[in-house]
Amino acid sequence: MNTFAIIGLFLAVIVLAVGAYRGLGALTSTLLASLVVILTNGMGIWQGFSEFYMNGYVGAYAGYFLLLCSSSMYANFMNESGSATSIGYQFIDWFGRTKVLLICYAITVVLTYGGVSLFVVIYALAPIAYTLFKEADLPRHLIVAATTAGSATITMTSLPGTPALTNVIPTEFLGTTLTAAPIFGIIASIAFIVMTVYYFNYIEKKAKTDNEHWVNPDGLDVAKNEIQDRSMLPSSVKAFLPIIVLLSIILAGSRFGLNSTMLATGAMLAGTVVVYVLNLDKFKGKSIKKIISSGLEGGIGAIGGFAGVVAFGAVVSNSQAFASIVEWVLSLKMNSYSQGVFATMVVSGITGSSSGGLRIMFSSFTDSFLASGVNLDLLHRLVSIAAGALDTLPHSPGIFLTLAVLGLTHKDAYKHIFVTSVVIPTIITLVSLAVLVMFF
Repeated sequence: MNTFAIIGLFLAVIVLAVGAYRGLGALTSTLLASLVVILTNGMGIWQGFSEFYMNGYVGAYAGYFLLLCSSSMYANFMNESGSATSIGYQFIDWFGRTKVLLICYAITVVLTYGGVSLFVVIYALAPIAYTLFKEADLPRHLIVAATTAGSATITMTSLPGTPALTNVIPTEFLGTTLTAAPIFGIIASIAFIVMTVYYFNYIEKKAKTDNEHWVNPDGLDVAKNEIQDRSMLPSSVKAFLPIIVLLSIILAGSRFGLNSTMLATGAMLAGTVVVYVLNLDKFKGKSIKKIISSGLEGGIGAIGGFAGVVAFGAVVSNSQAFASIVEWVLSLKMNSYSQGVFATMVVSGITGSSSGGLRIMFSSFTDSFLASGVNLDLLHRLVSIAAGALDTLPHSPGIFLTLAVLGLTHKDAYKHIFVTSVVIPTIITLVSLAVLVMFF
């Protein structure tokens, strides 16, 4: 095992985290981190960037361009029609204004399970969250707990049928469907919810005990984000119907074994059409061309960060250090479930991306999985959950996007991200692994 190369790999992760923390962005940070890997692993600089980095970048861009762009456009139509806000206020009516953490969590779950990408859902949720937390007089950093738990756990990994990339990618390698291992997924999701709600109760009580209060983000007039007249919003039936249609398409298509990426993309487009048709009056006087254009362009921004992380992962996967790690994992002679979990968590942690980590892991281990005779549906759901355990370490690009939108820093709010999307998923992953190893 090349110790220097492995040290270089972990140093690259630190560079990625520090670079992103200082606002360099995913592209710049991944380029610098890739350079560290290249120099410490004896790779040619030109080959490292022009071949390994760019192949990973272009591959990710080509593979998920349509999915993320259609997701962003769908989210834009949900926002412009007022449907996302209508859903938010419906949850307020159901649960009351005192349970704002639970309400924000529920809204995020519905929006992300309904097809809004976790990269863009924060834009839809922020105005609602500002209103709720201001009225409840709770500190702004608590919003992160709700949005992270709602977008980076059950709707990204465990709920059957979710259109998230973390659920789509295993289908491409294992030949499974988006609804793989539904009972396992539902049980894991319930465990997620119970532990998350317990944490919400704890941090809300602590905030009140510590005498913390709402403070407006610097330079932001929160009043501009508040809804003054709810009668101008679509009815809750109109707001929820596009999500129901979208999920129905995914569930029905999965039963016929349709290509998952194509299915999720088509469902997003269908959902967009339904939003528009149901809310023609809300779009009067608005430029549909601009709504479509801004929606699609929002997806391009999400792809850029994701592709950069995958590109860094491609450099990593071609390094001596990664080869040594893979060889070490294989040498442990674990069963397929353990091997999949361990490799997924390590690679997702290194790359800071659940989807990027899954692609790299499957590229190395798929043949071994298929030859092992393991239950592929259970493996699909298990590694999806595992991918969401270490992907949100401090250098994860998605964290910087969320914090930037909410006007927060790692110091303010990362503790909530760590508990809701690292600690809880890790516990559920390890418990699930133990059960599958013992009984399956």
